[in-house]
Amino acid sequence: MTIVNRYPGVRIGLDIGGTKIAGIARADDGAILADVRQPTGIGGDAVIAGILDATRALRDQLPGSDIRSIGIGIPGLVDASAGRVLHAVNLGVESLDIAAQVQRALDLQCFVENDVKAAALGAASLRDDNTPIAYLNLGTGVAAGIVIDGRIWRGSRGIAGEIGHLSVDPQGRVCGCGQRGCIETMCGGGALARAWAREVDLPVKDILDAADAGDPTATVLRDDLFRGVAAAVRALVLSVDVESVVIGGGLTALAERLEPGIRTALRADAATSPFLRSLHLDERIEMLPADSPVAAIGAALLGSAPADTTALDKEIVPHG
Repeated sequence: MTIVNRYPGVRIGLDIGGTKIAGIARADDGAILADVRQPTGIGGDAVIAGILDATRALRDQLPGSDIRSIGIGIPGLVDASAGRVLHAVNLGVESLDIAAQVQRALDLQCFVENDVKAAALGAASLRDDNTPIAYLNLGTGVAAGIVIDGRIWRGSRGIAGEIGHLSVDPQGRVCGCGQRGCIETMCGGGALARAWAREVDLPVKDILDAADAGDPTATVLRDDLFRGVAAAVRALVLSVDVESVVIGGGLTALAERLEPGIRTALRADAATSPFLRSLHLDERIEMLPADSPVAAIGAALLGSAPADTTALDKEIVPHG
């Protein structure tokens, strides 16, 4: 019996998070054909097993498909050329050769990228133009990915976008990096939870609720959150001149409560500065919905770069 190839040109993208793996199968025309969500294991063996299980689950949804590649976005320091991740602390991984193990097990070309950089690529691919953008990830920590001319911009040593460790208040709270007043201390979920110091499941939501009720400590933390995001947006636009800053990450589950405060903080910064007013920063932010699969989309796109594009310089090819 002849097997009909019903889904030519399918690429798999997996977003490996601290608690879950979110995966998609993406056609070359941009259509998402299948998706999967499953818990993330801890430790190198468990991470590889989760990648293999998620890939097989996506394959099972698309019988007769031509899977061209698998891309993986993962937190930590990623050597994209080697397909290796280092220091993925929340996953219990010190060093893991992901690409080699996945290619050996699945006979599929495998690409690996930092999850925020993959999300930046995915966010850029959803736009109708090729203008420079930054993706600002607000989660436990704060980091950004930058896409210029459709390509991830890394800088000379791969740390472009580590906006969370830009100090904006030398008298502020101590950051895990050793500095004071880093942007991450103001708007990172982990730093806010430590500053709030209450045993609650959703500390940032609890801070917003308490601030709305008039709690003075919560009000300071809420205002810090808005000012920290505004500082990150300002730094990204002033340093890289991106047209848009797309905001995603876990905290966007609270987007309806965050966005007005962030825009107000940006307008307040510009109130006494004609220069900042001319940049219209409050008009250059976009909030992604909390369930947006941009990291998995970007991971899938890692395999669609032209042959002459290096693994360290992935280019968006939204439609094949």
